[in-house]
Amino acid sequence: MNLSDFIPKGISEENFLVLSASLTVVAIFFAIWFSLLSKDPSSKKTAEIAKLRKNMRANYILPTQRRKITPSSTTFIKQIVDFFKLMKNEQAEKYAHNLFQAGKRTSDALYRYLFFKLIAPIAGASLSYVYIYVLKAVELSSLWQAIVTLTATLISAKIPDLLLKNSIMKRHELIKKSLPDGLDLMVICTEAGLSLDAAFSRVSKEMADVAPELSDELTLTSLELGFLPERKKALQNLANRVDISMMRSLVNALIQSEKFGTPLAQSLRVMSSELRHERLMKAEEKAAKLPAIMTVPMIIFILPPLFIVLLGPAMIRVIDNFINR
Repeated sequence: MNLSDFIPKGISEENFLVLSASLTVVAIFFAIWFSLLSKDPSSKKTAEIAKLRKNMRANYILPTQRRKITPSSTTFIKQIVDFFKLMKNEQAEKYAHNLFQAGKRTSDALYRYLFFKLIAPIAGASLSYVYIYVLKAVELSSLWQAIVTLTATLISAKIPDLLLKNSIMKRHELIKKSLPDGLDLMVICTEAGLSLDAAFSRVSKEMADVAPELSDELTLTSLELGFLPERKKALQNLANRVDISMMRSLVNALIQSEKFGTPLAQSLRVMSSELRHERLMKAEEKAAKLPAIMTVPMIIFILPPLFIVLLGPAMIRVIDNFINR
């Protein structure tokens, strides 16, 4: 087979080779160009926080007006939520707070959550009805059919809450792991002469790649420190969003430092030392639990093969001796 067999008619082999080489050079050029482009992973998050800051500033400038979450566009989900008036429910504010803790701070997130919370039990009841009554996949009495359908409906109604709670726990766990490192950077910044809001802003930029969750919270707190009438309110908002013991202790220390005028760097250094010690104690606690945790796997998976390897040849010899006799 020759190269000319694969070339369209009217194109010579020389022209085909020149065209292929040119396309290869162009592809290599674009690949190198895209690889050298510097992409800031925090640019999207910064734009979202800037939009959030604008909305929050409007709410604090006009405190007498009731906060309204206005949909940006007329979508199907928002129409359904508005039709059932779920935004006026007393639980909507609680759900919004939980979404804030999970890092979802837009009105669209609240609309989506309320919509899925509405359709989840309906979907669970419909699927269980089709599976049990229409397809008759399982043979159950009438009472058990009703019980299974009701149970599936209740479980489906709880799924959005469980998923949201799991998201909050994962986010708090990631913040808890990265908080000691962030405190060390804050100590360095404050000892260099930066103020609290400037230290928050600087640490959030430095930890944007390593700990984006902590960087997000510190950036929002830095913005709130800049425009809220009371700095204490901004720190309390941080403790409310990140409801863990470490963050509450840090916020209390910062509030007391602001109130009594104690050196900020010293307070942060003490908190950093305490968090390091607490993390070390938790690591030692986990190490102390390992012998008890490893006992059952050793009995089940390690000891039986060990007995087979050690006693197997001896048992085979004993059986052979009995057979030979």
